[in-house]
Amino acid sequence: MQQRRQRRSEGVRAALRILKHDTTLTLLVAAFLVVSAGVITAARQDYASLVPEFLAPQPRPVEEELAMAEAEQLAERYAEAPPESLLDITRGTLAPGQSLASALADAGVAPDIVQLIARELRPLFDFRLAQPGHRYRLVRDLDAEILEFRFEISEIDRYVLRRVEKMQFDGILIREWVAAREEAELEARVSRIAGIVSSSLHEAVVALGERGQLASDFSEIFAWDVDFSRSVERGDEFHILYERLFIQDEDEGPVYVGPGKILAARYSGSAGDYSALYFEPSEGRGGYYRPDGSSVQRQFLKAPLSYSRISSSFTSARRHPILKLTRPHHGIDYVAPRGTPLWSVADGKVTYRGWAGGFGNLVKVRHNNGYVSYYAHLSRFAKGLKVGQIVSQKQVVGFVGSTGLATGPHVCFRISKNGHYVNPTQVYAPAGDPVPWESQEEFRIQRDVLLAELGAGILLAVEEAL
Repeated sequence: MQQRRQRRSEGVRAALRILKHDTTLTLLVAAFLVVSAGVITAARQDYASLVPEFLAPQPRPVEEELAMAEAEQLAERYAEAPPESLLDITRGTLAPGQSLASALADAGVAPDIVQLIARELRPLFDFRLAQPGHRYRLVRDLDAEILEFRFEISEIDRYVLRRVEKMQFDGILIREWVAAREEAELEARVSRIAGIVSSSLHEAVVALGERGQLASDFSEIFAWDVDFSRSVERGDEFHILYERLFIQDEDEGPVYVGPGKILAARYSGSAGDYSALYFEPSEGRGGYYRPDGSSVQRQFLKAPLSYSRISSSFTSARRHPILKLTRPHHGIDYVAPRGTPLWSVADGKVTYRGWAGGFGNLVKVRHNNGYVSYYAHLSRFAKGLKVGQIVSQKQVVGFVGSTGLATGPHVCFRISKNGHYVNPTQVYAPAGDPVPWESQEEFRIQRDVLLAELGAGILLAVEEAL
């Protein structure tokens, strides 16, 4: 109730400023303060029996009654939700070489306000780390006092400073500043795209108007079955049912952030026909399964990186490009740009991290069933990687380089079983756990719905897809 009265009082002041040229306001001010204080009921009592007749209030003219009603309505609207015309809103985006202080100064914001913003948000964010493209929004009242400041470092992450007024026990109204780091609330909208590959999966997805991240997420789902770096061919088809994530912007309305979770996917091509569905056997713990309920995930990935080509395959006789000797090459050389991340092909424990002669910088990871994977010629190791550390499948262990006996940036990837090298492409990779039996009925219901929404053999144009 006290806060409502405070907002009502602020509304009155704003209304009077707007209508200050109206000659009827001389009497309006006193009357409206009575209304704002909540004592109008007492004012309407019959005073005839309490005071002499000549002191009793006289009827007001019709014009005064209308002015009173108009001011009260305006005050109510201002108290409940101040219209933008009663606020001073400054917004902008940092340009290259521009700081927040200079951007606000160019927008006419006083230095003391800039200092207040920096001081109150300093425990959460150092504005010296601000980057071009970061956005800000400053809201002030008609007295140039800050109501809210928001600094967005991404479409989702933001730092906010708000003015909060609290009533103390002694009835004194005090002002406080509340700073917080917030994440914009995301709204997920289910959509679908489908298409035919002409050059690469990435280019096909982008051509449909979606971001390349969706192609990467799609590739990861089928990473155990398809090597998207070399197995994709022209004419292959893909279908994706997924979430598109939006945030609600006060100024622009719904803003698209990017692709979210893939709900169902299908890939058909020279590498085979594969389908996957997202399902959570228990809340918060989900994965991808085939329509029959078996797990898409396997013990080993097809490759330890995204590469451009294979320069040397697993063979018992290869002429070494540096030593000029013919000898076995018990691994696969994947060519990729220097610095490309390398990940462990399976869960395991790091057993070696260091220099290994002709292998250069080498990482070895021991897995279940006697398997060990090798990653050689690295430019550097993953930050914090140590011997004895447990790593998960697709966790980065190093980066492509050309250390040791190497003619260019690549990784020599090897796998051994019980001490003997085996061809990585022929390693048997058992599947993960299937859908638990107690969840199979729920899975079948969800599977049928998702496959129906995914569609069967229907390819969409750009306008239809998005």
